[in-house]
Amino acid sequence: MQAAVLTSPRTIEIQDVEPPRLQPGQVRIAIEGCGVCASNLPPFEGREWFQYPFAPGSPGHEGWGVVDEVGPGVRDLNAGDRVTFLSSAAYATHDVAPAEHVVKLPDALAGRELPGEPLACAMNIFRRSDVRPEQTVAIVGIGFLGAALTALASRAGARVIAISRRRSSLELAERFGAAVTIPMEDHGRIVSEVLERTGGAGCERVIEAVGAQWPLDLAAELVRVRGRLVIAGYHQDGPRQVDLQSWNWRGLDVVNAHERDPAQYVRGMREAVDAVVAGHLDPAPLITHRFPLERLGDALTTTAERPDGFVKALIVNAVER
Repeated sequence: MQAAVLTSPRTIEIQDVEPPRLQPGQVRIAIEGCGVCASNLPPFEGREWFQYPFAPGSPGHEGWGVVDEVGPGVRDLNAGDRVTFLSSAAYATHDVAPAEHVVKLPDALAGRELPGEPLACAMNIFRRSDVRPEQTVAIVGIGFLGAALTALASRAGARVIAISRRRSSLELAERFGAAVTIPMEDHGRIVSEVLERTGGAGCERVIEAVGAQWPLDLAAELVRVRGRLVIAGYHQDGPRQVDLQSWNWRGLDVVNAHERDPAQYVRGMREAVDAVVAGHLDPAPLITHRFPLERLGDALTTTAERPDGFVKALIVNAVER
């Protein structure tokens, strides 16, 4: 098999490696594609705490494909099943995963690209946001995750205020059901507009989906008394400072909506598959760039630079059936 190996910062080699041996309860998957996650950028760019080279295929974790072999003890999956799965080495032509971390894709999704892990993130974050009909929900940051959450919240009957830097992102939010869009340019103006649109009260729910200090500060200011601040952005570049006095005074519920329990991820993947089949969530408009495995470096660079119109990149492979 072939796998991308991050040998040093910004250096990726495509290597021929031995396929991993199946252990009992595992399946091997011929990978059709893997989403490129912004969390992959620090390893690619280099941080002092990373050790190189990375394991073959790592840190790709948004894969889907076709089962080509099952290990001993696997009962509900067979070679030829199309699946999405939870793993950490999917920048490759093949990967393995425990059977309990694999979700079968129904025939209704035949031929459709389905990176299950990021869609599971959206479903899990939405569940923990506890969005209800008639609430006003501000979403700070409209990328793949923010757009998916916009669709889910608006479908649930909430009034979504989408806040993002790029005009193309705001247009995407409108397409996915946002009632109001606000450019993320001037802190004070954004706060004033949101307060004006909510009768001075602020929003029942605010979801921060950027992963940086200023958007977190902004999101916190938009939450009304006894509202809920949901931290969906992946904060991975150091500590954060928060205005705990203000959070405390308003009695905010603060939810760190990231999951690390594989069972919760798999639950989210199953819910995402059901939502896509039912037409409640369409990831296709969110996938804007595609690259072959040998251009993983270009895919990561594009993800970092975020050119106009960019939402999400995929690494795609040709899979024989």
